[in-house]
Amino acid sequence: MRGVVARRQGVRARNAVDGAARRGYLTDLTSREGVSVDLPRSFVIRERDHRIHNPFTAGKLATLGRALRLRPGTTLLDLACGSGEMLCQWSRAHGVTGTGVDISTVFVDAARARAVELGVAGRVAFVHGDAATYTAEVEVDVAACVGATWIGGGVAGTIGLLERALRPGGLLLIGEPFWRVDPPDEATVTACHATAREDFHDLPGLVALFGSLGFDLVEMVLADEDSWDRYVAAQWLSVRRWLDAHPDDELAGELRAELDTAPLRYVRYQRPHLGWGVFALMRR
Repeated sequence: MRGVVARRQGVRARNAVDGAARRGYLTDLTSREGVSVDLPRSFVIRERDHRIHNPFTAGKLATLGRALRLRPGTTLLDLACGSGEMLCQWSRAHGVTGTGVDISTVFVDAARARAVELGVAGRVAFVHGDAATYTAEVEVDVAACVGATWIGGGVAGTIGLLERALRPGGLLLIGEPFWRVDPPDEATVTACHATAREDFHDLPGLVALFGSLGFDLVEMVLADEDSWDRYVAAQWLSVRRWLDAHPDDELAGELRAELDTAPLRYVRYQRPHLGWGVFALMRR
């Protein structure tokens, strides 16, 4: 899952599952493992028209693919892949093959359709399931979790999940928020989807964390204010159009209240204070 949504939005989405199921906002789904649950409807409504569920543009995604010097036949596992844009685009541009895993049926369906649209359906596959418990059948060249490190309880735990699937000498990709500017108060922390300032590092602190875990940082591509706008502001239009089409839905009141406050909260707090990036790591 995308995540940031910020990382804390991902946590909120996961923590919302039980209550949302009780309110009928989720659909029970049967898998080989038993009964699973989909994402909360409100999450899907916000990001239903996103191809990239993070503060990244298509241009930045392409830059990252070139920076990693991907070659035809490179194998990739993308945990919490969202709508699969990274895997699909890199398969078309670089000949990458691989698998994406996401808990959202809507996003997995979109990923499969995108693979067909881009002519790469024979090289990529998308699995509906919990990325935190997914077991890869073979080791891969690149293992990624871009914007959803809550699946492993944070950066260190998610790296552990990814390493299980990574061949020796392979690349890890971690997408993670960081503080661009130290948050001055609790209102800023909360508006950035954190419960405490310590939920996120600043950029030097995040880079130091990678080193302390035994990894070289070998590449990175960071979000900017424009890519943040394309991720966050696009949600407002999706919500507004959904509200216009579904004024009597049981979620309408909640999403109407959200749209009343979200733009100001974003420009006042999140846009100036919160950064995000994708970091490429190799074990030392």
